[in-house]
Amino acid sequence: MFQLRGCRGCLGSEMEPHQAPDNNCPRNPRDSEGLSAWVMQRGRSLGFAAVGICDASPSSRGAALHAWLQGHKHGAMEWMSSNIEVRLDPTKLVAGAQSIVVVADRYHDGQPDRRPAVITDESTGAVSAAGRTARYARGRDYHRRIKKRLRRMQREMESVLVECRGKVCCDIEPLMEREMAERAGLGRCGKHTLLILPRLGSWVLLACYVTTVRLRATDPIAGLAEDPCGSCTRCIDACPTQAITPWSVDGSKCISAVTIENREWVDPAIASKAGDWIFGCDICQEVCPHNQPTRVSRRIGFHHEYDGRNGSFSLVDVLGWDELKRRAAFGPSALNRVQAAHARRNAVWCALEVLERTDDPTLEQMIRAIAADVDESPVVRHAAQTVVARLEG
Repeated sequence: MFQLRGCRGCLGSEMEPHQAPDNNCPRNPRDSEGLSAWVMQRGRSLGFAAVGICDASPSSRGAALHAWLQGHKHGAMEWMSSNIEVRLDPTKLVAGAQSIVVVADRYHDGQPDRRPAVITDESTGAVSAAGRTARYARGRDYHRRIKKRLRRMQREMESVLVECRGKVCCDIEPLMEREMAERAGLGRCGKHTLLILPRLGSWVLLACYVTTVRLRATDPIAGLAEDPCGSCTRCIDACPTQAITPWSVDGSKCISAVTIENREWVDPAIASKAGDWIFGCDICQEVCPHNQPTRVSRRIGFHHEYDGRNGSFSLVDVLGWDELKRRAAFGPSALNRVQAAHARRNAVWCALEVLERTDDPTLEQMIRAIAADVDESPVVRHAAQTVVARLEG
């Protein structure tokens, strides 16, 4: 169930489609007020922490996107340079689109990370250093789980509004989700470029339902500031690779982008600062004042599907992965973008952080063996050779 404290949150997200409550979606397509009220209520009943609506007009940030791409700030995220015209105009994604329903799914409670620094093998008792993963990936694949819930709303609306058409989007589809969330009044983007919701912070994932139905746009959430950051620069100061400038992130330097999106050679000056982050990074969110728990965030909690699985991995285990072992370890997770060689390369760099502060003969022996193995993946071997040189230098 939901991890809610003192809240009567609806349990709609636990129901199978045939168990869903009677579809009381208004049947008049011209009833924008009634349809909007139903959308807001249904979104909350499906377990989303926040729901909003905006129109489907084109993005106002085309110039900023083009400048970011021309500066190669997307790093290894080549898909960001594709379908730009569609990304900037929702009507090219859904012909005749008039409105966008935006939902925010909360995946973390804002408490300090409770992932262990070491992992003990239950069968052998061996202790090995661990690498951490970003909180959003600790659970089942959010793309599928969020879409599954939001598509219930889509089916219910389109089953009674015959001419209604639409598309559910979550991360993969070309859509300016954060801009749409701002326009829907859910929050404002901070200097780290993530959406900040008043009293809930930025531990949220966004999804949209682009529809041809005209809905009434929602008013901004109470307490929404135009600039949520003011003079604060904690995220900028805390970023180990200096990837953040106000309201912009350089994807070629961001630890999250490098460890998940970059599948090739990584600049040692960047990779060596990853610390114990093996997949993703949460540093800019960990230091953000908006992410401190509040009465509202404690009451809202976070969705039960972000259950903490895959929070950390033994570096020794990861270094021994092949594709079968990787798939078994990840399960149905958003981490499946990362292949075995890619994961092992990340583990090599995490090993550097461990070996520079403590003795770990088993880990060091594995790194040296990889560095000397001529049959090893070039990406992994190069990283291991660089780490060995650092340790000896």
